[in-house]
Amino acid sequence: MKRKDLIRKLQNAGFSLERHGGGHDVYRRGSDVEYVPRHRELNEKLAQAIMKKWDLGGEE
Repeated sequence: MKRKDLIRKLQNAGFSLERHGGGHDVYRRGSDVEYVPRHRELNEKLAQAIMKKWDLGGEE
């Protein structure tokens, strides 16, 4: 999955960029925090796990 697609899903769910980390960006929604690696392509299992964790609509 492309990183920008996952970020779009997170932002649509109410997450916003909190800060840029060394190898990850940190997105926050209230007390919810998600770390997104800085790679153009994300591992499919990782992307699916993040989407399942926040109920962002899984399989495409």
